[in-house]
Amino acid sequence: MINILIFGPPGSGKGTQSVKLAEKFNLSHHSTGDMLRAEIAAGTELGKKMSSIMSKGELVPDEVVIEMIADKIDSTKGVAGFLFDGFPRTVVQTDELEKMLNARGMKIDSMLVLNVDHDELVKRLIVRAEQSGRPDDMDPAVIENRINVYKAKTEPIIEYCRKRGIYQSVNGMGTIEEIFERLSGMIKKILK
Repeated sequence: MINILIFGPPGSGKGTQSVKLAEKFNLSHHSTGDMLRAEIAAGTELGKKMSSIMSKGELVPDEVVIEMIADKIDSTKGVAGFLFDGFPRTVVQTDELEKMLNARGMKIDSMLVLNVDHDELVKRLIVRAEQSGRPDDMDPAVIENRINVYKAKTEPIIEYCRKRGIYQSVNGMGTIEEIFERLSGMIKKILK
């Protein structure tokens, strides 16, 4: 089983690409953002608690996210592996994910990072807000905060994964199909 992290700042297209890649390569797609939004939509206690945190563009507590991921991994069968979209978001979470995977006889096989210009990120987030009704993408101050949180807390994971030899940079500019072809080529190499 392979485990791939797909990374990039908010608006880089990792969610769109993850869905397509999961389908093409029989991977179980795990988007912590989607999982948490589902909790919010269902009105669960966790959802209510997380709603106020997420609406400010802040990160959800590590132990909550690790537990959700572990439950998903344990309940998923018949796939070639897992594609983690938007997780881990900190070096601590990366350590915790590795420990949890190691306990199940697995490891992180690759980290694919979509690189996109800042202006393009903002443009994509505004379009996404208009098309999908994601209120967290409407406010320019929240957009900038999310990008800054990514840079401060998430980008250090790149160095962590680079030291392990699993980091791969991907040009995230261009059409959805162009980016998909770049990512597909990389995953084919990982699967060999």
